[in-house]
Amino acid sequence: MLISGGSGFIGRALSRRLLAGGDRVTVLSRAPEHAKVLDGVRVEKWDGLTVGPWADAIDETDAIVHLAGENIGAIPWSPTRKQQIIDSRVKTGKVLVEAIRQAGRRPGVLLQPSGIGYYGMSEDQTMTEKSPPGNDFLARVTLLWEGATQAVEALGVRRVVTRTGLLLDRREGAFPRLLLPFRLFVGGKLGSGRQWYSWIHIQDEVEAMLFLLKNEMARGPYNLTAPQPVTNAEFARTLGKVVGRPAWFPTPAFPIKAVFGEMSTVVLSGQRVIPERLAGLGYKFRFEALEPALRDLFR
Repeated sequence: MLISGGSGFIGRALSRRLLAGGDRVTVLSRAPEHAKVLDGVRVEKWDGLTVGPWADAIDETDAIVHLAGENIGAIPWSPTRKQQIIDSRVKTGKVLVEAIRQAGRRPGVLLQPSGIGYYGMSEDQTMTEKSPPGNDFLARVTLLWEGATQAVEALGVRRVVTRTGLLLDRREGAFPRLLLPFRLFVGGKLGSGRQWYSWIHIQDEVEAMLFLLKNEMARGPYNLTAPQPVTNAEFARTLGKVVGRPAWFPTPAFPIKAVFGEMSTVVLSGQRVIPERLAGLGYKFRFEALEPALRDLFR
């Protein structure tokens, strides 16, 4: 398995699962000396812009997962930051396609992660893979992101697109930020609390990715979200219950908007997204409901 951006927390979780199954894992990193990878993972240096010696690893792999990209929620979205977010996904995707084009032996499958931001924000619609894209910044990012690797299909490579929701991992990603107010006894709903959170446990994220990589029938977009999305208010109540903290302290929307600007839509808006195609292909979720998923994280 070849993983671009594999030193991030999804990449490490995926690598851990692959190594446990006896697979070889190679990670592409701009800074191999600082890459956080597991023992047994091979690291190749790339710049994400040009085809170089790293591309030789393609001849040795059957599957590629393209995880490279700037963290969307790291800092507020200035015009410069927005372009960095787009370039880090689009340029790296295009150089992967070119490397595959030049490879002596092409991989059988490329998995292109994306996000449910593709669908835009809504409090009243239920979205599946058949739903059209939105027209906000996150929707534009995902359209460009997914499109960057589409050309591999013409090269005979099966391509799978995974649109992930709120990823639940106790130590990394967005969830620890949502957890912090509860740790401080000031947890509660954010904004109206009516916005939908379409979530997925990190274990299901990894297992679903492997399921799609191995299933020859899998092609095109798949929502990686649990079958039972919840509103933000329900999420807060359930999280407070699991960690034994109150969920009585709502945070109004205006201070969140004041601090984070447009990026505040990540927590103040949402989508009710259902994994219709993934379920239709036969994937069985380990965690369908929120409370068991949260309890597993805090075992």
